[in-house]
Amino acid sequence: MGNKQNSSESQHKNNTSLASPQNRQKTPDGEKQKEIKMIGPMNKKQLQFSIWYFLAAMGILFYLNALVDIPETTIEFSEFKKKIEAGEIQRVKLGERYYTGFLQTRQTLEQLTREKKKVERTYRTTPVEDPSLIALMDKKGVEYYKVPITFLEMLVTATVSWVLPFILILIIWRFMFSRMGGMGGVMSFGRNQAKVVAEGDTGVLFDDVAGAEESKEELKEVVDFLKTPEKYEAIGGKVPKGVLLVGPPGTGKTMLAKAVAGEAKVPFFRISGADFVEMFVGVGASRVRDLFKQARENAPCIIFIDELDAIGKSRSTVGMANDEREQTLNQLLVEMDGFEARGGVIILAATNRPNILDPALLRPGRFDRQVLVDRPDLLGREAILNVHSKNVKLEKNIDLKKVAQSTAGFAGADLANLVNEAAIMAVRVGREEVIQKDFEDAFEKIVAGLAKKNRVLNPKERKIVAYHETGHALVAALTTGAEPVQKISIVPRGLGSLGYTMQLPTEDRYLVTEEEMLGKIDVLLGGRAAEKIIFNQITSGASNDLARSTEIAKKMITEYGMSEEFENVVLSSHQPTFLGDGSLQSREFSEETQRYIDQTIAKMIKQRFQHVMQLLQNKEETLHAVATQLLTTETMDATEFAQIIHHSSKPK
Repeated sequence: MGNKQNSSESQHKNNTSLASPQNRQKTPDGEKQKEIKMIGPMNKKQLQFSIWYFLAAMGILFYLNALVDIPETTIEFSEFKKKIEAGEIQRVKLGERYYTGFLQTRQTLEQLTREKKKVERTYRTTPVEDPSLIALMDKKGVEYYKVPITFLEMLVTATVSWVLPFILILIIWRFMFSRMGGMGGVMSFGRNQAKVVAEGDTGVLFDDVAGAEESKEELKEVVDFLKTPEKYEAIGGKVPKGVLLVGPPGTGKTMLAKAVAGEAKVPFFRISGADFVEMFVGVGASRVRDLFKQARENAPCIIFIDELDAIGKSRSTVGMANDEREQTLNQLLVEMDGFEARGGVIILAATNRPNILDPALLRPGRFDRQVLVDRPDLLGREAILNVHSKNVKLEKNIDLKKVAQSTAGFAGADLANLVNEAAIMAVRVGREEVIQKDFEDAFEKIVAGLAKKNRVLNPKERKIVAYHETGHALVAALTTGAEPVQKISIVPRGLGSLGYTMQLPTEDRYLVTEEEMLGKIDVLLGGRAAEKIIFNQITSGASNDLARSTEIAKKMITEYGMSEEFENVVLSSHQPTFLGDGSLQSREFSEETQRYIDQTIAKMIKQRFQHVMQLLQNKEETLHAVATQLLTTETMDATEFAQIIHHSSKPK
């Protein structure tokens, strides 16, 4: 049982970007694009070892060797001796690789040759160290003679013994180097792995990016400088050398960088931070040098480094020394602001973790400007939905603003996924257009999970779930400032969720009062309180509710200064990040203070639980009415829930 009561918290998905670009040709017909001089990996054919020629030559050698001596029959050595014993073999040729037995003696063979009759070679066996063989042949009067190894046999033997293993090792090493060093193999270790997009070919303009208006305004100055640098140089101004895009995953940082290159119509070097780092020390630094060398020769241009934190981690917090990463970072620092000028080269970078970057990267002269690409607000979400639904057949009266209102906290990638899921929902039921209900069902699937229609609960558990979810919803309805209930369901969904209560905010909120946080704790505890009132026992279904309520109480005491003894005091330091719970905390207080925090959290939760118990006991009739209806219909929307509460509150 999971209470989905705070959509602004539960809906923070971390995926892809803002709006899907519409690919278009940016360069007018007849206009020649700038030719980009590449200093990338050498020609593959110049470095490639011609292994196929070698294999063909070896095949010919083996074939010729086989032609030298082709006996008709190959037998076991013991059988070979038996044929000598029986007199079937009159002559034996002792070779290095084989013993060959013939029916005729040498004299008989010469006579047959003169008479031009067929000469048959009969038996062949593999040599075995057996001294008795010579004695046996002497005893039977068999002619035998040893033949020296031929040059062809010697060549094949040497090739198999020495050359082939060497070639095999060479192939393995070349394969490993090519996987680690890119297309150029061994010689391309020091070459950068950047993907170069010619001017005007990024396929993205600022019009293709929705929901990030403030970020676009910041980046338009970069575009203006690349187009008309003389305007800034005339007044003595300088464009920022580097722009760092920070924000949660899925908010469009990479797309904004592409839009800058698309608008400025300059070459765009795209590379990931992880592409610099290899297992060999010095490779990353060499790739950084090569990247900036290419960029300077193609200036004005843009270098975009995605996931900068892969190479830009602070050198004081790495923990264990990493020479390769540090050398790569040092070379990047030098290239960004060193003695060598790099006019016309602008560096864009993106990261989700600005808190772990080295301070030397963030100082003026390197990344002068940090641009926050945050989750969109209401207007931004509506704009993003309009962009993503351009190619989707929508019903005429569909209200995307309503969809935007219900998706507070969604990033651009979440909204793109929502539109796609809504289209799939429509196809699933055989509609040719997407209607409002498809968006509602898609939203419910994303937030609450896929409905487990085949999971059948026994009547007792089903009743417990119904009262549990009713407890959440009723406390939310009776708590001032709580987000309104949108839907209640006892249909199992997601991973282990037996039911859910969905609350949606009426507006985007950036500040939360102490009373509202206590109200959130009350709503989370409402499910367990309902179980206690109706069944006089508690279940494991409230585990997620208890974890979330405890976390809110802990933040109130340690981060927001909302405790009696430590009023207006922050007890834990944290650094902002855009991954996980939004902060990296470190303990900076004593054991006694920790004991106080634990005791205060337990006291607060106990007081709120008693308050919720009293609240539901006063409305027990309404609690029974909502739960009974929920057991019948399994789901209940906001209108049905409000009608039951209104009817139950009427005086009788």
